[in-house]
Amino acid sequence: MGPSIELDSRTAGAIDGRHIRALTFQDVRLEYVRSVLRRLGIDPAGRSALVVGSGRGLLARGLAGLGLDVVALDPSAEATAMAREAGGGPIEFVTAPAEDPGRADASFDLVFYADTFEITGDLDRVVAHAARLLRPDGVLFYDTVNRTPVSRLIYLGAFQALPLTRIMPSGRYTAARLRTPAEIAAALAAHGLRNEDVCSFKPKNVLNLVRATLARRAGKIDDEAIPHLTDFVLDPNGPPLVTYLGHARPQS
Repeated sequence: MGPSIELDSRTAGAIDGRHIRALTFQDVRLEYVRSVLRRLGIDPAGRSALVVGSGRGLLARGLAGLGLDVVALDPSAEATAMAREAGGGPIEFVTAPAEDPGRADASFDLVFYADTFEITGDLDRVVAHAARLLRPDGVLFYDTVNRTPVSRLIYLGAFQALPLTRIMPSGRYTAARLRTPAEIAAALAAHGLRNEDVCSFKPKNVLNLVRATLARRAGKIDDEAIPHLTDFVLDPNGPPLVTYLGHARPQS
């Protein structure tokens, strides 16, 4: 019997693959946001941001560190509670699903969907809210998982099914909810958002990702050690075989 797999868990010894993923992706998420805002000539200081799928608040705190005024939503009340306890700046943490986020129209200059597009069963509704919440000159950011043979092997197999490398509960990911860049672009376009970029990201060395996963499963390392071992990097010129980032803007 291996360790328990529990999302948003306070259980001692439990493996929370969602939190591991947030830690592992944090640097590339922030690097991508900074690079896009710089390219667009947008100063983040004092602008408003919404994080959907905030988890324990890691990305929200990172965006607040760029000078953004951040609201962070997550469907898990337990994750919201842990995010509030972690603190880290004047961030409003709220429990709400991506499919029904509330908030007034045109409330945010920046919206980031993390851990969302590959989880929701109603992408159209999620994107409709994204378009509604974004200001006319705003930027929508997202990261998600492509639907390829390699991504299925990793997300449906290694991370969800194989005993030695499993870090997610069964059913967290399905093939139908892994979406190609073309499918994401079409969903965005249906609600007046123009996808402007797709950027692959990956570990520098896949074997290090495997070693880190095995070590975490065996209890040899803690969550905080994983990002240093996996070292994810942006790969803007590479094909998005597994994970990718992107951004979109309202069509003029």
